[in-house]
Amino acid sequence: MSQSQHDADQTDRNAAALRISRLAAEIRRHEERYYVLHDPEISDSEFDALMRELMELERGYPELASPASPTQRVGGKPIEGFATVQHAVPMLSLENAYTEEEVRAFDERVRRGLQAAGSSTRASVGYVTELKIDGLSISLHYEDGIFRRGVTRGDGYRGEDVTSNVRTIRAVPLQLRGAPAGAMEVRGEVFLPRAEFERLNREREEREEPPFANPRNAAAGTMRNLDPAQVAKRNLGAHVYQLLSDFAPAAHCERLEAMAAWGLPVEPHWQLLPDVEGVLTYCREWAERRHQLPFDTDGVVVKVNEQKARTRLGATAKFPRWALAFKFPAEQATTKLLRIDVNVGRTGAVTPFAVLEPVRLSGSTIQLAKLHNEQEVARRDIRPGDYVLVEKGGEVIPKVVMPILSRREPGVEPWKMPSECPACGSRLVRPEGEVVWRCVNTACPAKLRRGLEHFASRRAMNIEGLGESL
Repeated sequence: MSQSQHDADQTDRNAAALRISRLAAEIRRHEERYYVLHDPEISDSEFDALMRELMELERGYPELASPASPTQRVGGKPIEGFATVQHAVPMLSLENAYTEEEVRAFDERVRRGLQAAGSSTRASVGYVTELKIDGLSISLHYEDGIFRRGVTRGDGYRGEDVTSNVRTIRAVPLQLRGAPAGAMEVRGEVFLPRAEFERLNREREEREEPPFANPRNAAAGTMRNLDPAQVAKRNLGAHVYQLLSDFAPAAHCERLEAMAAWGLPVEPHWQLLPDVEGVLTYCREWAERRHQLPFDTDGVVVKVNEQKARTRLGATAKFPRWALAFKFPAEQATTKLLRIDVNVGRTGAVTPFAVLEPVRLSGSTIQLAKLHNEQEVARRDIRPGDYVLVEKGGEVIPKVVMPILSRREPGVEPWKMPSECPACGSRLVRPEGEVVWRCVNTACPAKLRRGLEHFASRRAMNIEGLGESL
């Protein structure tokens, strides 16, 4: 190679390195605005164009690709299993509280504990309150600001190394912005946003697979998937709530602010409150407002703010003495079951569902609820005309919990599965070993309609302009 050719190649490489660096920084900024701040500046197509350009440059100059590059989020090859990792500091559970009296008792224990440990006063203690996200606890490890490892909580002492799956979560930065050099551990929660949960369950229904019971189960199942490419399709979210490092600030509120400044996804509704009465006001407020959030929350976490006070209080074998999880009461409603109808799927599966007298629950009006199959209806002894207790599993899926037997009127008969398809009149059959009845008529209009909807859907041929209304 001539010297002039070598110089030209070096010039091209230097230009590529500069462009790769600038593209990576720009993409990281847009990821934070979209997935953390929820305030995007560019369209999805513009973002995709930036990502494609970066991928092409890194393919041309693989030696310039960084482990923290946004392209490293793209799911790799499936793995054979997860290695187990020991937590340097155990990931303990939190003690639960279900009433305001129990929260006040916690405050009293904290103040007594601090006094016994040498604190000069039993005055009010500062607390940080955070929304308790209903997801999967995760530990994120960074070295010099670069993401290195993600580990599940497991049994609190040992968890599973799910690094390849965590890399697909766009809310988790692969490189921190302005973080100090050194090792740090950040703990948080991986969750499935409510809209994604509903989308996944619609897809599972189309495939006539059992739906996920709630977003938490869906998130946990997703993180244990051995194929990162499949995990990437689930659009998991994350929020962090704890910083462990030698350079962490002394107060928890300052740690939250530091993590947010580094680009980590801190849930923004936390508050620093001077006493337990402020804590209770926060709990009451979010018990009412929680349905406005894009994710499920099942309570409030209350934490002593000062690290010195936490050290004095210590922990039991199970719980830290400086934190408490206040759980929101389960939201249920009683209404009348007007009738039980059945639905015909694209493969002919015929499943029952409850038609309810409209009732308000979890911020919306409920009129329908799933009943899964004939055996489940019989096992719960759910009958048309009953008054029933209804709740939303995981705050999303309406379900009939049980009949109110004390309100059952005389003459209310057990429900019977129809023997004929409601759409075509063909006789239903139940294959041996299955719990689901099926219509086997290949010309059944309901099956054909469902099949056409599936064919035209985004998961199949993605035909624009052809949908359920046509």
